[in-house]
Parts: sequence; structure tokens; C-alpha cells
Amino acid sequence: MVPTMVLVADDSRDAHRREALCGLAEAVAERGEAPVKAAFGSPDEVNATLHSIRGPKVVVPAYVAGGDVASSHLLSRLDLAGLANSCQTSPLGAVPSIVADLAGRLADSGWKSEDGVVLAADGTTGTEERQVVMDVARMLSRRLSSPVQVGYLRTWAPSVFDAVDRLRRDDRDRVAVAAWRLVDGPDFDLLRGLDATAITAPLWPSDLVVDTLLAQHRAVKGRLT
Repeated sequence: MVPTMVLVADDSRDAHRREALCGLAEAVAERGEAPVKAAFGSPDEVNATLHSIRGPKVVVPAYVAGGDVASSHLLSRLDLAGLANSCQTSPLGAVPSIVADLAGRLADSGWKSEDGVVLAADGTTGTEERQVVMDVARMLSRRLSSPVQVGYLRTWAPSVFDAVDRLRRDDRDRVAVAAWRLVDGPDFDLLRGLDATAITAPLWPSDLVVDTLLAQHRAVKGRLT
């Protein structure tokens, strides 16, 4: 029996974000590799969905590490230890293909080699997620052959606004922002208020996101009976 992939995220902040997450779940299901169940909402709603699914299940966070504080908090409040015949993957992280896609989005937005770059993350309370963000910045810097500053919207310093300002003070007339987040939402309105030359679109939609989620499912499903 193929374990059900249960995609988990907070979808409470914006109708457009909710639509994007549902579109992602549909795209994964359309591959036909595994049954897919969307578990988006509050901790109580997600727990109820998890416990309603019969058979083995793989809980897959539908967000990038360090890129979605609300979903990270939601995942930490789930009763996964009491969930029979299940296992969990990590949030999407410093995957080379996804970082390469982010670099391509920068180029498509008009970034040039002499421009400054800020990787804009959300932040969270977990040190592991912060390390993922730093790893993404290093990988992106190597791919671009250009320095990449990190800026956060919440919880951590420096803020994305400070990071952009610092590059401006260093005589970077043009600063591009690489948005480290999976789907659109109200936070993008904050990013659009930056004094930035360009801002990349969210990582989804992209077939690479679907590929990576399915690869995570494949990697852990063997643990289940």
C-alpha cells in the first residue's frame, strides 16, 4: 500500500495563498505516484485531517525552511508522535535544483552581476531552519558568483529592509531580492514595499517543487510498514 502524502501548511492568512497551496496539492496528486491529502488550516483542523486518514501516511511540510513562520509553528503543534504508522519529512531546504531555479528567477527579473542581492526569508524560532537559510544563501552566491546578503521579515536580524539599505549604502544602485518562500501571500506586499530593483516570484508554481516533494515522499516511505 502506497502511503498517503499529507501536505501540511497554514493557509489562514490569505485567500490567494490558500488557492496556491491547493493548486500545489493538485499538481502533486496529478503525478499519480501517491495518494495526496491536503491538510491546510489550524493545528486542530490539520490534526483532525491527519487522524482521519486510514493506512500509512507521510507528513510533508508544504513550505520552505525559514520561509514560513506560521506553518513552522503549526507543524510544531501537531500531535505527530501519537499518529500511528506515519513518518515526517523536513520542510523544503537547500535543494540544488530549487536554488538553481531561484537564480534563474533572479536573472528573469532583470538582475545583473553588478547588482546587490538579498535573500528574503521569513524566519522562525528554529536554529535548524536558520541554518538552511544560510546554506541557501551560500549556494545562491556560488551559483551567481556574487555576494548574497540575508534579510528576514520576522524574528531574526538583520531585517530584509536593513539588508537592502546596507547594500544601498555600499553604492549598489540596483538591489534584487530573491524571495525564499513557496507561495504568494500577504508577506509579498511587505517585500513589494522595499526599495528594490526587482523581487522574484514565489518558488511555486514550478515542476521542481513537485519533483522535490515526491522525492521526499519516496525517501521516507520505506520506514512504514
